Amino acid sequence: MATIEVLLTAEEFFAIPRGDQPKELVQGRIINMTPPATRHGQVCGRVFRYLDRFAEEHNSGHVVCNDSGFITQRNPDSVRGPDVSYYGFDQVPAGPMPSSYTNVVPRLAFEVLSPSDIWAEVLEKVTEYFRAGVIVVCVFDPAYETIQVFRGDRQPESLSGDAELKLPEVLGEEFAVPAKKFFV
Repeated sequence: MATIEVLLTAEEFFAIPRGDQPKELVQGRIINMTPPATRHGQVCGRVFRYLDRFAEEHNSGHVVCNDSGFITQRNPDSVRGPDVSYYGFDQVPAGPMPSSYTNVVPRLAFEVLSPSDIWAEVLEKVTEYFRAGVIVVCVFDPAYETIQVFRGDRQPESLSGDAELKLPEVLGEEFAVPAKKFFV
Protein backbone atom coordinates (compact mmCIF):
# COMPACT_ATOMS: atom_id res chain seq x y z
CA MET A 1 0.00 0.00 0.00
CA ALA A 2 1.40 3.40 -1.02
CA THR A 3 1.84 6.17 1.50
CA ILE A 4 0.55 9.58 0.51
CA GLU A 5 2.54 12.53 1.81
CA VAL A 6 0.39 15.48 2.79
CA LEU A 7 2.05 18.85 2.23
CA LEU A 8 1.04 21.71 4.47
CA THR A 9 0.01 25.18 3.40
CA ALA A 10 1.40 28.25 5.15
CA GLU A 11 -1.97 28.70 6.86
CA GLU A 12 -2.01 25.11 8.16
CA PHE A 13 1.59 25.48 9.35
CA PHE A 14 0.68 28.70 11.19
CA ALA A 15 -2.14 26.89 13.03
CA ILE A 16 0.16 24.18 14.44
CA PRO A 17 1.28 24.76 18.05
CA ARG A 18 4.97 25.68 17.99
CA GLY A 19 6.31 23.95 21.08
CA ASP A 20 9.89 24.63 22.13
CA GLN A 21 11.76 23.78 18.94
CA PRO A 22 11.97 26.34 16.10
CA LYS A 23 10.57 25.19 12.77
CA GLU A 24 10.26 26.36 9.18
CA LEU A 25 8.07 25.14 6.35
CA VAL A 26 10.03 24.14 3.26
CA GLN A 27 8.03 23.05 0.22
CA GLY A 28 5.14 21.94 2.41
CA ARG A 29 7.28 19.99 4.88
CA ILE A 30 8.08 20.95 8.45
CA ILE A 31 11.81 21.28 9.10
CA ASN A 32 12.96 21.24 12.73
CA MET A 33 15.76 23.62 13.53
CA THR A 34 18.30 23.60 16.33
CA PRO A 35 17.61 26.31 18.94
CA PRO A 36 20.37 28.92 18.65
CA ALA A 37 22.98 29.45 21.36
CA THR A 38 23.61 32.65 23.31
CA ARG A 39 26.30 34.11 21.00
CA HIS A 40 23.87 33.80 18.10
CA GLY A 41 21.26 35.72 20.08
CA GLN A 42 23.77 38.38 21.07
CA VAL A 43 24.74 39.10 17.46
CA CYS A 44 21.06 39.06 16.39
CA GLY A 45 20.36 41.58 19.13
CA ARG A 46 23.09 43.90 17.84
CA VAL A 47 21.79 43.64 14.27
CA PHE A 48 18.29 44.44 15.51
CA ARG A 49 19.51 47.33 17.66
CA TYR A 50 21.43 49.14 14.91
CA LEU A 51 18.77 48.56 12.27
CA ASP A 52 15.81 49.41 14.51
CA ARG A 53 17.44 52.58 15.79
CA PHE A 54 18.06 53.68 12.20
CA ALA A 55 14.51 52.81 11.08
CA GLU A 56 13.02 54.72 14.01
CA GLU A 57 15.23 57.80 13.54
CA HIS A 58 14.37 57.91 9.82
CA ASN A 59 10.74 56.79 10.21
CA SER A 60 11.38 54.34 7.41
CA GLY A 61 10.11 50.89 8.28
CA HIS A 62 9.61 47.86 10.50
CA VAL A 63 12.39 45.71 11.89
CA VAL A 64 11.34 42.26 13.08
CA CYS A 65 13.32 39.49 14.75
CA ASN A 66 12.99 36.06 16.37
CA ASP A 67 12.66 34.22 13.07
CA SER A 68 9.41 36.02 12.15
CA GLY A 69 8.13 34.08 9.17
CA PHE A 70 7.09 35.23 5.73
CA ILE A 71 5.87 33.17 2.79
CA THR A 72 8.66 32.63 0.28
CA GLN A 73 6.70 30.46 -2.16
CA ARG A 74 3.31 28.86 -2.79
CA ASN A 75 2.31 25.43 -4.11
CA PRO A 76 4.06 23.89 -2.29
CA ASP A 77 4.28 26.52 0.42
CA SER A 78 7.45 27.60 2.18
CA VAL A 79 7.67 29.84 5.22
CA ARG A 80 11.09 31.08 6.26
CA GLY A 81 12.07 33.20 9.22
CA PRO A 82 15.24 35.27 8.96
CA ASP A 83 16.88 36.16 12.26
CA VAL A 84 16.16 39.85 11.53
CA SER A 85 14.15 41.40 8.66
CA TYR A 86 13.37 44.89 7.44
CA TYR A 87 10.10 46.00 5.74
CA GLY A 88 9.63 49.54 4.43
CA PHE A 89 6.56 51.50 5.53
CA ASP A 90 5.54 51.63 1.86
CA GLN A 91 5.23 47.81 2.04
CA VAL A 92 3.59 47.54 5.46
CA PRO A 93 2.22 50.80 6.92
CA ALA A 94 3.39 52.03 10.32
CA GLY A 95 1.66 50.37 13.25
CA PRO A 96 1.32 46.73 14.24
CA MET A 97 2.54 44.13 11.79
CA PRO A 98 0.15 41.33 10.71
CA SER A 99 -0.29 38.64 13.37
CA SER A 100 0.13 35.78 10.87
CA TYR A 101 2.65 35.01 8.16
CA THR A 102 2.71 37.62 5.45
CA ASN A 103 2.96 37.45 1.68
CA VAL A 104 4.90 40.71 1.85
CA VAL A 105 8.59 40.03 1.33
CA PRO A 106 11.10 41.93 3.47
CA ARG A 107 13.57 44.10 1.59
CA LEU A 108 16.43 43.00 3.87
CA ALA A 109 17.03 39.61 5.49
CA PHE A 110 19.74 38.97 8.07
CA GLU A 111 20.95 35.53 9.10
CA VAL A 112 23.40 34.83 11.91
CA LEU A 113 25.30 31.56 11.62
CA SER A 114 25.32 29.01 14.41
CA PRO A 115 28.16 26.48 14.76
CA SER A 116 25.80 23.74 13.51
CA ASP A 117 24.87 25.60 10.29
CA ILE A 118 25.95 24.09 6.98
CA TRP A 119 26.98 26.66 4.35
CA ALA A 120 25.25 24.81 1.51
CA GLU A 121 21.94 25.02 3.40
CA VAL A 122 22.53 28.69 4.24
CA LEU A 123 23.17 29.45 0.56
CA GLU A 124 19.96 27.60 -0.38
CA LYS A 125 18.08 29.88 2.01
CA VAL A 126 19.79 32.98 0.57
CA THR A 127 18.74 31.86 -2.94
CA GLU A 128 15.18 31.27 -1.74
CA TYR A 129 15.06 34.78 -0.25
CA PHE A 130 16.16 36.27 -3.57
CA ARG A 131 13.60 34.23 -5.53
CA ALA A 132 10.92 35.58 -3.17
CA GLY A 133 12.04 39.18 -3.79
CA VAL A 134 14.40 40.13 -0.95
CA ILE A 135 16.83 42.80 -2.18
CA VAL A 136 19.83 42.21 0.12
CA VAL A 137 20.72 39.28 2.39
CA CYS A 138 23.45 39.63 5.04
CA VAL A 139 24.94 36.54 6.67
CA PHE A 140 26.86 37.18 9.91
CA ASP A 141 29.51 34.70 11.01
CA PRO A 142 30.29 35.21 14.72
CA ALA A 143 33.12 32.65 14.67
CA TYR A 144 35.11 34.70 12.15
CA GLU A 145 33.48 38.08 12.86
CA THR A 146 32.61 38.57 9.20
CA ILE A 147 29.53 39.61 7.27
CA GLN A 148 28.77 38.25 3.81
CA VAL A 149 26.55 40.71 1.93
CA PHE A 150 24.60 39.11 -0.92
CA ARG A 151 23.02 41.20 -3.63
CA GLY A 152 21.26 39.32 -6.40
CA ASP A 153 23.20 40.95 -9.21
CA ARG A 154 26.82 40.54 -8.07
CA GLN A 155 29.35 38.51 -6.10
CA PRO A 156 29.00 38.56 -2.30
CA GLU A 157 30.96 41.20 -0.43
CA SER A 158 32.86 40.15 2.70
CA LEU A 159 33.14 42.68 5.53
CA SER A 160 35.11 42.60 8.77
CA GLY A 161 36.76 44.98 11.22
CA ASP A 162 36.29 48.64 10.32
CA ALA A 163 34.68 47.93 6.92
CA GLU A 164 31.20 49.42 7.06
CA LEU A 165 27.97 47.60 6.38
CA LYS A 166 26.09 49.90 4.00
CA LEU A 167 22.73 49.12 2.42
CA PRO A 168 22.08 52.09 0.10
CA GLU A 169 19.68 50.26 -2.20
CA VAL A 170 17.22 49.96 0.71
CA LEU A 171 18.24 52.37 3.49
CA GLY A 172 19.93 55.15 1.54
CA GLU A 173 23.42 56.48 2.21
CA GLU A 174 22.94 57.28 5.91
CA PHE A 175 23.14 53.72 7.25
CA ALA A 176 26.78 52.72 7.85
CA VAL A 177 27.96 50.53 10.72
CA PRO A 178 31.48 49.07 11.07
CA ALA A 179 31.30 45.28 10.87
CA LYS A 180 33.15 44.84 14.18
CA LYS A 181 30.35 46.61 16.08
CA PHE A 182 28.01 43.68 15.47
CA PHE A 183 30.43 41.29 17.17
CA VAL A 184 31.42 43.25 20.31
